[in-house]
Formats: sequence, C-alpha cells, structure tokens
Amino acid sequence: MNEFKGKIAGVVLLFFLLVLVSSLVFFQPTNKTTGEDKVIEITGNQLLTQLNYLSFAKLDGASVSAEVTLPVIKDRLEKHPYISKADVEYLSKTKIKASVTEKNIFAIILTDEETFFITEDFEVLPILPNVEMMEFPLISNLRESKKIKALKILRSSEMLEAFRIIEAARFTEMSLYKNLVEINLRNGGDIILTFSGMKAPIIFGHGHESRKMLSLEVIFKEIADAKKDYSTADYIDLRFSNEIYIGKSFDTKYQSTGLSE
Repeated sequence: MNEFKGKIAGVVLLFFLLVLVSSLVFFQPTNKTTGEDKVIEITGNQLLTQLNYLSFAKLDGASVSAEVTLPVIKDRLEKHPYISKADVEYLSKTKIKASVTEKNIFAIILTDEETFFITEDFEVLPILPNVEMMEFPLISNLRESKKIKALKILRSSEMLEAFRIIEAARFTEMSLYKNLVEINLRNGGDIILTFSGMKAPIIFGHGHESRKMLSLEVIFKEIADAKKDYSTADYIDLRFSNEIYIGKSFDTKYQSTGLSE
C-alpha cells in the first residue's frame, strides 16, 4: 500500500514539474511573432527623430505587422547611414524597443555643391532632411572636394590634418573645441581657423597642432580675463615657432599669407 501511494505521489510530482516547465517555455520572450500587431519605440537617437528612422525602415505605421520579426527590424534599422548598431527586444507582446547607436559625427564638410557629415572613422555621410544640426566644426576648401562622395571613406592627408586640429582643440581646452567654427584648408595653402568670440582669423599653417593650440589657449584666457585686447587685430599668425604675430591687414607679412585666396 505504501509503495502504491509512493508511486501516486511521484506521478503527481512529475505532472506538476511538467506543467511548470511548460509554463516557463510558453511565457519566455522569443523573436517569434505573437499574432498581434506591434508598436516600436526607438531610443538613443539624436540626429533624427524616431519617426524619421522608422520611415526609412518602412516601419512607420501606427503599428507593425505581426509578421515582422526582431531580426528584420534590426536589419532594416542598421541599413540607415546614421546607425552603426541596433539592439532590438520585446518589452511586451505588442511593444518592441530598438536601442540605436548612431555613428559619431566628427565634423561637417563644406563643398561648392554639397554639405556632408564625416564620422570619427572618416566615413562621409549625407546630411538628410530633418537632421538635428548640432554644433560640429566645419571643414572647407579641400583640394579634391569635387571627388567627395557620400558613404565613402575620406582618409586623405588634409583630412587627417583637420582631424588632428580638432583633437588638439578638444584635448587642450574644451572651450577651444566648442568655439572652433571652421577649418579652412585653403586647397592646400596655410590653414586658417575661425573661432566664435574671436573676430580675427587664425593663420594656423601646418603641423605642431598641440603647441599652437596651447598658444591659442593663452590668447583666449587673456581675452576672458580682459588682460589684452585683441579686438583691433585683423589676424593672428601662429606659423612661427614660439611667436604669436598679431597684425593688421596692411602689414607686409599679412599680405604675403594670401588670405584673399
């Protein structure tokens, strides 16, 4: 009798274990569709709105068909030129969260015909309608600007030099980076920088980016502390070792720089 009761208890216990395992499997989130339409929420976006990204991925309806799986959503979003990665997951049976990682924009390239973004990896990206135009340094007058194409890598010697200038500004003093408006490459001539809050252009020349940024840091601190007045200067020349040349447009040395080019 006791043996029979033991067998009954074992069967009952096994039954409950099977029910428990089945419940866990049934309620576990999967990539499969649930048979219901779904709503997608995008997070991590700054350059474009959620609607812009969903419209590109053809997922911009009020809800998405139940047949659209997580891998499909991920693949469509990662085809966008601004997105490097998309992590997609279910929040509920009818709600999906897509966490996107946008490419890191380093600067804006100005050409006679078009304007582009360029990423930290030297990838040229188109500037799309409705993009959120944050404050990035401008890079202008590249030697081969007519050959620049979107979705191509532009790792030329002059672009490397422009990147070094931006990095030197960022690591020397963040206010220098934030105030850096334009890097004019002048088609291979002496590079000229423009800063907000500084009327005079900076004749930067080539090379020694860190040393020159330290000189500019001194100038900006003198302006901030009202120790020196640079408002009457027509240009500031950093091309000479251990010297900062403050000049007027009628000076011979200023005219020789060819700023009119």
